[in-house]
Amino acid sequence: MNVDPSVPVLLVKIGHYPLHHGAVGVVRTLGRLGVAVHVIAEGRLTAAALSRYRAGQIVWPTTGAEPAEHLVRGLREIAASLPGRAVAVATDDEAAILLAEHAEVLSEHLLLPPVPPDLPRLLASKHDMFRLCRRHGIPVPESRLITSLDQIDEIAGELTFPVVLKNSEPWLRLAAPAVSRSTVVETPGELRELAATWPAAPYTLVQEYLPRSESTDWIAHVCCDAQGNAVVTFTGVKVRSWPPHVGVTTYAYSVANPELVSLTTRLCKETGYAGVADLDWRLDHRDGKYKLLDFNPRVGAQFRLFETDAGIDVIRAHYLTLTGQAVPPGVQVEGRRIIVENLDVPARVAYRHAVRAYQIPEGGGREFAWLAADDPLPGLATAVRSARPIARRVIARLSGRKPSSM
Repeated sequence: MNVDPSVPVLLVKIGHYPLHHGAVGVVRTLGRLGVAVHVIAEGRLTAAALSRYRAGQIVWPTTGAEPAEHLVRGLREIAASLPGRAVAVATDDEAAILLAEHAEVLSEHLLLPPVPPDLPRLLASKHDMFRLCRRHGIPVPESRLITSLDQIDEIAGELTFPVVLKNSEPWLRLAAPAVSRSTVVETPGELRELAATWPAAPYTLVQEYLPRSESTDWIAHVCCDAQGNAVVTFTGVKVRSWPPHVGVTTYAYSVANPELVSLTTRLCKETGYAGVADLDWRLDHRDGKYKLLDFNPRVGAQFRLFETDAGIDVIRAHYLTLTGQAVPPGVQVEGRRIIVENLDVPARVAYRHAVRAYQIPEGGGREFAWLAADDPLPGLATAVRSARPIARRVIARLSGRKPSSM
């Protein structure tokens, strides 16, 4: 691949999550091209900071509860210290929102996609995403937003249970979360009981539940240019996740899906989205529609699942686009698989009785989230950090007990 790697990259994160395989993937995929990737990290022993391919590490711990002015000032100082204007890559929604809303200040030192300033916040918000999808004719599960505890009884009477609860606003999920993660609630009584523990203004989304027995989880990753046109688009099937059925992808495979590509690229084009994005879809077999569950306006943790036969993934496409270089043409590699080793151990236990209802295309190869022969330290660090929590979760699942948080 003929790439000019002279422009550095800054990996931007807000919040505390030291084990993030997407960050490691960014460092590796660009570092292998000779690009200098500088990592913002909670500490010097985080997985991405330990990669042999990172050019520099900046220890800058944040929680997401800091004032935006503080975060912008700190990020601007970090970017100004780099050797040249750098391509910014956000690994969480909060970072993507910060970069978009303060692009005028930050673009002095960072190369940023020209996304409308308010769009990443709208897309990352579960409720605003729902309204955007309705406006543009994109199928989406029925949803209601709870902004006051007084709404509980009304909403419980409008939706069919079970339902899924999600923190609607990205910043509030760090500062004052109503639920720790996407949570399935079986009855109105369970919803009321859970709501009693919420803050006065929870901003919680109550979303229609699409039955697992009658649906299939799909993933779409896209990189768009300044006009909202897709440079590359990838699709695949999510097989396992952790926590089961509602969490991070632990095993998935790539397969071309023209209908899903069309829906994804149309939504990006019509909203004017620019940059990389990770979308979670669910095919509802009851009506045959793909319904958008989440739009993440940043790189997805499992992005290395996807690449073209020219060796292009969404991050390489993003780098080439922002630095004014041509993206080599190519088609998606079929049957490529990704395994998130530490999380797929408990996920395999949880899914051990699941009926396999998919056929993986042959010949696509396999990608591990952490293990790499040319970059062993991130995998070793993750194994050490994960060993005890994984053992606890596996034992809990086998014994039928509900596992504690990881």
